[in-house]
Amino acid sequence: MANSATAKSAPGTGSVTNERLLAAQLFNETWRLMEQENRTVADDDRMIHAAHASRYHWGLVPEATPANLARGEWQISRVYAVLRRAEPARYHAQRVLDICQDNGIADWDLAFAFEALARAHAVAGEAGKARHYTDRALAAVANITDEEDRALVLADLETIPGQPRYW
Repeated sequence: MANSATAKSAPGTGSVTNERLLAAQLFNETWRLMEQENRTVADDDRMIHAAHASRYHWGLVPEATPANLARGEWQISRVYAVLRRAEPARYHAQRVLDICQDNGIADWDLAFAFEALARAHAVAGEAGKARHYTDRALAAVANITDEEDRALVLADLETIPGQPRYW
């Protein structure tokens, strides 16, 4: 019998009992689906469920940090933004920011909280609010210590729908 910490079951299958492993697998499955071209409605549903399940399982990991939870909320927000569903995208983006602020989380997690809010408002057609949160993300980027992390946030900001690069 395989050790549960090294089990390789696909998300939602097999007998994976390690919450951290399951959460990470579901997170990765969500990314795979987001990047998949020509997703079907069933794929979109699976993507939504995988993102929520990943965040749920992170919440059960005893050693999970608030940053792990914020990143799970960020991914859920991104999924809904990809699907052009503004209300849940905004809700989960706000959760990212709340978790960051409540726990003193800064650096790239805070910048991505603002990026998620900018993206969600852009999806909602709220260009002014999208610009506001993009400006806040750019201000947070200035405090990111790692150059690669800074570049990652800036690259994501350039993909916000309907918002040309202005910085």
